[in-house]
Amino acid sequence: MTDSASLNLAYKQYSDAGPPLLVLHGLFGSQSNWGWHNKQFAETHAVYGLDLRNHGDSPHSAALDYPLMAADVKSFIEQKQLTGCVILGHSMGGKVAMQLALNSPELVSRLLVVDIAPVAYASKADGHLRVIAGMRALDLTNLDSRREAETQLAGYIEDSSTRQFVLTNLTRSDDGGYQWRLNLDAIEANYDKLREKPEMGSPYTGPTLFVKGALSNYIQAEHETEILEQFPAAEVKIIMGAGHWVHAEKPQALQKVVADFLAR
Repeated sequence: MTDSASLNLAYKQYSDAGPPLLVLHGLFGSQSNWGWHNKQFAETHAVYGLDLRNHGDSPHSAALDYPLMAADVKSFIEQKQLTGCVILGHSMGGKVAMQLALNSPELVSRLLVVDIAPVAYASKADGHLRVIAGMRALDLTNLDSRREAETQLAGYIEDSSTRQFVLTNLTRSDDGGYQWRLNLDAIEANYDKLREKPEMGSPYTGPTLFVKGALSNYIQAEHETEILEQFPAAEVKIIMGAGHWVHAEKPQALQKVVADFLAR
C-alpha cells in the first residue's frame, strides 16, 4: 500500500437504526472521546465513531493531510454502502468533514462542524506544539506509571484535563512498557498541513451547522465570509460557557443543538 492509498479506518458502530451519522474526532483524539455523545445520537441515527488515520486504533501512515483523511472516510462510506450520511467533526475532524463535503457532496446529507472554521491557523494560536513537545520529552523507556507520565507532562501542559486527554494515547506495549498509540512522527512532520484550511472547490450547498464555543477563538466573526463562500447554507450556533472542547464542557447543550438541527 502506498502512502497515497486510502486506509481502512478503525471504528465503533453504536447503532444501526436510522440515517447514518459519522463522528470525527480532533487532533490527538479518538472515537472514544465522543462515546457518550455517540450513545445519545444512537437513539435516532446509525452512529459510527471513526478513528482517523494515525489516531486511535487506525493504521499509521507517513502521509497526513485533509484530502487524504477525507478520502479515508469516503472509502469507509463506500465500503459500508452508506447513503445520506450526516457528518459531524470536531476541530481537525471538522476540517476533514468539510473536505469530504466539498469533495464528495453526494455522500453528505448534512454537515456539522464543531468549533473550527475553513481557515488556516497560525501555530501560535494553539497549544499543539507544546503538547507534541511534552509527548516527545516523556521518557517512555523508564516510565513506571501513568501518574509519573502526567507529572512529566505537567511541565509542558498546564491544563489538567488536557493532560488527561493526551494520556488517553498512552498504552502498554507488548513488552510491558509504555508507548504512544498515535503516530506522533507523522503528526509532528505534517503539523503545518493540519493548520491549513481544507482544499476549496465547489461550495457544499447542503444543510450545514457550525457550533462555536463562546470562550473559544477558533471561529471568529471575521471567518464568516470564508464560511459562507464554501458553505452558503451554513448557520452558526454559539454555546455559552464552552471553550474549544465543547462536547466535554457543555455536553447537554451540544446535544440539544445537534438534535434540533438533525430533527428539521
